[in-house]
Amino acid sequence: MKHEVPSPPVKAVYRVLLREFGPQHWWPGRTRLEICVGAILTQNTAWTNVERAIRNLRRARALKLVKLHTAPLPQLAAWIRPAGCFNVKARRLRAFTALVADRFGGRLDKLFALPAAELRATLLAVHGIGPETADSIVLYAAQQPVFVVDAYARRFLHRHGWAGPRATYHEVAELFTARLPADTQLFNEYHALIVALGKTFCRPRPLCDKCPLRRWL
Repeated sequence: MKHEVPSPPVKAVYRVLLREFGPQHWWPGRTRLEICVGAILTQNTAWTNVERAIRNLRRARALKLVKLHTAPLPQLAAWIRPAGCFNVKARRLRAFTALVADRFGGRLDKLFALPAAELRATLLAVHGIGPETADSIVLYAAQQPVFVVDAYARRFLHRHGWAGPRATYHEVAELFTARLPADTQLFNEYHALIVALGKTFCRPRPLCDKCPLRRWL
């Protein structure tokens, strides 16, 4: 007999997390381009390393699409070196800037004017951009309502029995989108609160006895 995975009480979880942590004011980024760059650079590294790489780009006055697109790849890699895998990420950044330059006349606003589903599909077609990165760009830079699934979300859902270990990215995202209104600010805040939960309580070695979600364990 197939075991039924219980549905997560996503609205109640949100209220509890918001009461525990308060508004998070995400995503860190001064411009929409900077948010896109951060979303690409944060793959497989800590945000503190991304911040160092972005500071390098600021100092070089390179946080402009034209500069990112025309700089030699070795120079781009040198700027973003603190983010790790810098040669790979330099090529991913170049693929993203090529998309904007070649198809949208170098204008992010034209890219972000696409409907959310089309924008997401366009980003996923770019070399090195996966679902989490694409959704981060759609949500935080384009300010369109998609739910970002990361390792923190998978961890707490699995520990509470609300998602199986083999659940796909889409299946995990749908646990939230099927139960919440399609609201950009809500999805933004919820994702940030899940990150706070993962960093504070739902760690690799969890602090379940202190966790605000312990009632559902």
